[in-house]
Amino acid sequence: MFVVIGERINTSRSAVQEAVANRDAGYVAEDVKQQAEAGAAYIDVNAGARIGHEAEDMRWLLEVIQGAVDLPLTLDSPDPAVLEMAYELARREPMINSISLETERWEQMAPFLEGKACSVIALCMDDTGLPADSDEIVSRAKLLSAGLEELGIPREKTFIDPLVQPISTDQTKGVMVLDALARMNRELPGIKSTCGLSNISYGLPKRKIINRHFLTLMMGAGLTSAIIDPLDVQIMASIRTSDMLLGNDEYCGDYLQAVRAGQIEG
Repeated sequence: MFVVIGERINTSRSAVQEAVANRDAGYVAEDVKQQAEAGAAYIDVNAGARIGHEAEDMRWLLEVIQGAVDLPLTLDSPDPAVLEMAYELARREPMINSISLETERWEQMAPFLEGKACSVIALCMDDTGLPADSDEIVSRAKLLSAGLEELGIPREKTFIDPLVQPISTDQTKGVMVLDALARMNRELPGIKSTCGLSNISYGLPKRKIINRHFLTLMMGAGLTSAIIDPLDVQIMASIRTSDMLLGNDEYCGDYLQAVRAGQIEG
């Protein structure tokens, strides 16, 4: 089944930052409960926006979230020290967001990840910047997979992010990622994938409908997860319907359950 990583607990969102600053546990707890009920498999936790407070904010968020829902967390920080603290506090095996092929980032993150029991989001970014074509995405994915395997992270726990780029500046960027995903699944059997979906529609009107249609295409190409807002009813309906059509929903059970719950409307 497709893995939804709930993106809402991020202090770059003004409402979340206010709740964290005021230690409003009720707001955070209610939000993650709603994400869980909507179908999130992981809750992404990013406390980086309040400069100088990330560690204490992350610690508080983990306590509140894990007291409210029994879901694994995606620990999202550029600071290995914050991640180390968060990893020790995680009650279920977490996902780490993220590592890349950028020299500084790899050198910071590799010692932290070595031997850890976790999944990892790995970005197809290196010191030259964003990938220019599908060949670069696939070659970087192979380097990331091999490097993480050396650190003890198997393919099955590696979520490659091909780095979706806006089609408003280059109409080929969507096709580029679709091609790369299909190739990754052929050439790296067992690998997982994820993305920040909304980048595709940057600069265009009616972004939500673009995101929904692109997600369906990405799932068809082999995308296994996405970092999204699970409270977006329409995109969750697209996920459940696409999962069913791709043969991932035995006897259409999840789809039928969602229809009965009013989560999918005709």
